[in-house]
Amino acid sequence: MIRFSTLKITCLLIFSTLVSLAQTQDSTNTQAATTFSGSVGLTNNGFSIIPTFSLNNPAVIMNFSWRKKRLSFDPDIRLVPDASKGGLLFWLRYRIIEKQKFSLRLGTHPAFTLIHRNVTENGKTTEITEMLRFLAFEIVPNYQITPNWGIGATYLQGNGLQNHGPQLTRVLFLNTNIANIKLSENFRFQLIPSVFFLYTDGYRGNYFSATGILSNKKWPFALQSTINQTFKSDVPNNQNFMWNVMVSYNFSKKIMRIK
Repeated sequence: MIRFSTLKITCLLIFSTLVSLAQTQDSTNTQAATTFSGSVGLTNNGFSIIPTFSLNNPAVIMNFSWRKKRLSFDPDIRLVPDASKGGLLFWLRYRIIEKQKFSLRLGTHPAFTLIHRNVTENGKTTEITEMLRFLAFEIVPNYQITPNWGIGATYLQGNGLQNHGPQLTRVLFLNTNIANIKLSENFRFQLIPSVFFLYTDGYRGNYFSATGILSNKKWPFALQSTINQTFKSDVPNNQNFMWNVMVSYNFSKKIMRIK
């Protein structure tokens, strides 16, 4: 069992530090060293990075990225309001190939998943929050057909670091990304449909997922929604259809260093 007050304070301190860094001002005596970008969103239903898994609760979704040349550090934090369920992923990614048309990225991360579990002691059952630990890696090729249309794949594998809970999860995503669909002078729409194939501890599932993002060139806010439809699955507690909607604040800043 973990102390939620400590977890909440830690998350707030991290977020405050990130915002402070993002507001670093340009100077005539500096040069760009690192790009810091990210988003903070509120959703009615927090999805995992594998969208067939859900928190089934409103959640805060925070994604950040520090990037210097081909290397980036990308925290991904998804928590329900009381921090009793969710996930914390800390991606380290490297772009082996980065051409105009084709790119290839490798990534790895430790992950910490918060789940509810019932514990019985002296005949009394109590619900606690347990932290499960995982180590995962990804392989992500992408081909850009036009400046606003790309196709790609993601292979993701996660391994449990404790003797209970999920031990081995593999998933293959095949997706396309259609960006910058012009709705008006300022409004743009982005569509990301995907099919994916999931294996977890002997259970299998095939799914369709799609994310739509509505944004305005003059605003830092965006509205997005994701749906997830099961084709076939024997994964325990699988839901045939899920959806969510999220409002997010997005930013991108240059962190400068003195020459």
